[in-house]
Amino acid sequence: AGADTVKRAVELDLASRFQESLVCYQEGIDLLLQVVKATKDEAKKQRFRQKISELLSFSDGKYHKQIRIEENATGFGYEKLFQEYLTEIVSEVWVEDPYIRHVHQLYNFLRFCEMLVKGPCKVKTIHLLTSYDEGSGRNQQINGLEEIQQSLRNYGVTLNIAFSSSIHDREIRFNNGWMIKIGRGLDYFKKPQGRFSIGYCDFDLRPCHETTVDVFHTKHTKKM
Repeated sequence: AGADTVKRAVELDLASRFQESLVCYQEGIDLLLQVVKATKDEAKKQRFRQKISELLSFSDGKYHKQIRIEENATGFGYEKLFQEYLTEIVSEVWVEDPYIRHVHQLYNFLRFCEMLVKGPCKVKTIHLLTSYDEGSGRNQQINGLEEIQQSLRNYGVTLNIAFSSSIHDREIRFNNGWMIKIGRGLDYFKKPQGRFSIGYCDFDLRPCHETTVDVFHTKHTKKM
C-alpha cells in the first residue's frame, strides 16, 4: 500500500499537481513508518528508514499557495480553506491566534472545532494559544473556552488552552505537515446584518474582510 501511494505521488508530482502529490507522499511515509514499527529485522528497518529519508527530502519544501480574499467576498467558509488538508491521518491541531476573546471570536473557534469533529480526520488533540481579554470580558472568554473544552471532551477530543501576552502571529498547523497562515486569523468574517440575515449561520455566505491566506507544507518530523 505504501509503495502504491508513493508511486501515485510521483505521478502527480510529474503532472505538477503538487498539492495532491504532497498528500500522497505524506500518506506513503506514514504507511512506511507503520511498517518500520512492525518489522523486527534490523536490516529491513534500516532500508525502510533510508527510503523514508529520501521521500522526506524529495517532498519537502515544494509547496506554497497564496489565496487572496477580497473585501466582501463570499464562499470562504472554514471548510473551503481547510478541508482538503484534513486527511485521515490528522490527529493533532495547533491554533495560534491572539484574538479568540470576544463572543463572535469564540463562535469562530467553535465552528472551526465543529469542522474538525466532523472529519474525515480523526482529531484527538487541539492546542489553542491565544491572549487574555484585557477588559471586563475575561471571565466570559474563559467560561466560553472551558465550555468548548468540555463539549469537545464528549467527542473524545482534548482541548489544551494556553495564554500568552506576547503572541502576534496567526497560524494553524496540522500534524500531517500542513500549515495555514491567515492575516486576520479565524476572524476574517464581517458582522452579519442581523440574526436572521443570510450568512448568519452559513459562513460560506458571509461576506469577508480583505485578507491573505498562505498555505505551506512543512517538513515531516515524526520519529523514525
